[in-house]
Amino acid sequence: MIRPIDSIINEDVLENAIQRFRERNILLPLFAQQKDPSLIPDTIKKQLKDIGLWEIHPLNLFRITWKNEPTEKGGLFGDVNYLEIPRAITGIDARVVMIVGKYFPTGAHKVGAAYGCLAPRIITGGFDPTYHKAVWPSTGNYCRGGAFDSKLMGTESVAILPEEMSRERFDWLRDEIGSEVIATPGCESNVKEIYDACWEIRRTRPDCIIFNQFEEFGNAAWHYNITGNALEEAFNLVKDSNSRIAAYVSATGSAGTIAAGDYLRTIAPHVKVVASEALQCPTLLNNGFGGHRIEGIGDKHVPWVHNVKSTDMVTAIDDEDCMRLFRLFNEEAGQNYLRSIGLSNAEIEQLPLLGISCIANMLSAIKTAKYYEMNGDDIVLSVATDSADLYRSRLEELHEQHGAYDEKQAIKDFEKCLMGCTTDHLKELGYYDKKAIHNLKYFTWVEQQQKDVLELNQLWDDRNVWPEQFNQVHRWDELIAEFNARTGVLDKMSG
Repeated sequence: MIRPIDSIINEDVLENAIQRFRERNILLPLFAQQKDPSLIPDTIKKQLKDIGLWEIHPLNLFRITWKNEPTEKGGLFGDVNYLEIPRAITGIDARVVMIVGKYFPTGAHKVGAAYGCLAPRIITGGFDPTYHKAVWPSTGNYCRGGAFDSKLMGTESVAILPEEMSRERFDWLRDEIGSEVIATPGCESNVKEIYDACWEIRRTRPDCIIFNQFEEFGNAAWHYNITGNALEEAFNLVKDSNSRIAAYVSATGSAGTIAAGDYLRTIAPHVKVVASEALQCPTLLNNGFGGHRIEGIGDKHVPWVHNVKSTDMVTAIDDEDCMRLFRLFNEEAGQNYLRSIGLSNAEIEQLPLLGISCIANMLSAIKTAKYYEMNGDDIVLSVATDSADLYRSRLEELHEQHGAYDEKQAIKDFEKCLMGCTTDHLKELGYYDKKAIHNLKYFTWVEQQQKDVLELNQLWDDRNVWPEQFNQVHRWDELIAEFNARTGVLDKMSG
């Protein structure tokens, strides 16, 4: 049956990890410190002032938080980074507020999800950084985050991602991190090909341990505790006396980020949790399949760690709308048009904080607000997982395909993709709709990935299994504190 990772499984391996961390002056942050960086010791904060945000330095593990100061070097921590999408763009009365992932190391929040998977294995003796390589199967940002975390934790990494992902991802993995990279056939939707590569590694490379984000509860637990708290803080920063958390929208992807909705439900039981996916591959909406261009959301299956019972609605977003808005928000002609209809320079400067899947989240938020007829007291929360900086090559490709961007095209894109956003291609889920989606897990996880069908049933029937998985980070913090004490690194720093 499904159990938490909460005890030492191999003391010899644990001792190897302690020795490696001692030699390389590596400290593991507590999950509580990632949620609330004010808990980080002053000794560490002092050193961070001289370390760049993306620098390959062990102390940047302490920058795995939504609360980094938005600066490339010298920054520490403040309030959660967020932006509110102007009503002139959304065209709705409800407010859309998104927390911002650009200011994580690597420029995306997946560095946190990867930490939630790797750190628990290290502190329980389940991963030997002196022998094992960490394998990160992904459709993009997760393998980047995992490779970064691996480097900082003194171990080697193997990144697996589809060959059609953006050039920036491959260049950074190879040139900056020195990770081994395996490019699998296909695009964002070709998740099975990634799994096939994992099976080949299991058969032939005993020194590799695979951290599959789609089945690793550490991914969902990190988001439940860290992302959920950041969303709550963003709400508290923008709310007025009548505001309420009306909905939370997240692209499903690995189903890690959507777990923040489970946390929000503990403070706002009425919240609508909405799963967003690509219209070109509407797996949750109608068992659909296909390829699409919304990088960062793997599909054609239901992730093992998706608590489907907590999902109220599914929306499907046309990837063409995302690509058109990506140009509108980032091309000079598009920004000039937005300025002409009343957006301020400050509002326009924030729009490149949205990567392609973030634009999909925004469109799903608009659909949600329109469907539920939300008003100005309602706040729809969502996540800007990464920024336009990770997709500049896509702008070049779009320019080559469609020519220069001009005001006429900007007007078309604004009217069609924003003002024309409707409540088509969505489904409000009843009990048996949710169960039907959950049952789809069988074909991937039991038939292909050799999970036990009893565990599949446990995920649906056992009311305690999800809280146990989400809340195990408190035990992990106890083990991290013990691990750091045994390495003696903090004492040496404070020395």
